[in-house]
Amino acid sequence: MSSSRSPLSFKLVLLGESAVGKSSLVLRFVKDQFDDYRESTIGAAFLTQTVSLDEQTTVKFEIWDTAGQERYKSLAPMYYRNANCAVVVYDITQPSSLEKAKSWIRELQRQADSNIIIALAGNKTDLASRRAVQTEEAEKYAAEENLLFLETSAKDSYNVSELFTMIARKLPLEQAANAQRGGRAGGSNLMGGGAGSQSGRAGVDLRGGGQGSNDACNC
Repeated sequence: MSSSRSPLSFKLVLLGESAVGKSSLVLRFVKDQFDDYRESTIGAAFLTQTVSLDEQTTVKFEIWDTAGQERYKSLAPMYYRNANCAVVVYDITQPSSLEKAKSWIRELQRQADSNIIIALAGNKTDLASRRAVQTEEAEKYAAEENLLFLETSAKDSYNVSELFTMIARKLPLEQAANAQRGGRAGGSNLMGGGAGSQSGRAGVDLRGGGQGSNDACNC
């Protein structure tokens, strides 16, 4: 993508119960691929992808796709610390996954950066015949909590790029651009340190053996 300035880097974390399709959403967004079966993420997987908003503005997402299993829950703060944005995913066929998503959102509201942008994503709209969470229920909750909200299908590529573009448009782009012009490389003042500050790194293939990515999560 051509742009008159370097991409603006932002740290994004995905959270949600195991098997809701977090890694499938990321794989669709980054590689435009879908696997019918994906092994569960161990720890977290790291990828990058850019979104071009206009000729002047390209956002680079540095994405941490976290494991959903309960035994990895204690690691999550390492990944959402200093995150600029979060996607909390639930499965529209599993009401318990929405309750788990609400728990993650409460934790982010308590412990993450106060300016974090949170998007709630109801995944697996391709399984509409098995829907157990009504759109209106999740939409109402998202409005009450001031969250972004979309329903998605990683399998059908429905609303996946739209989800990340919606988030990109809500980020503090001008602040990041000013920091970049001031020589603070690529918005690093916004990124913070710790697990997410690897802005120069290429994306990791979820299906390969990259750092922390023992093949990502169930679709």
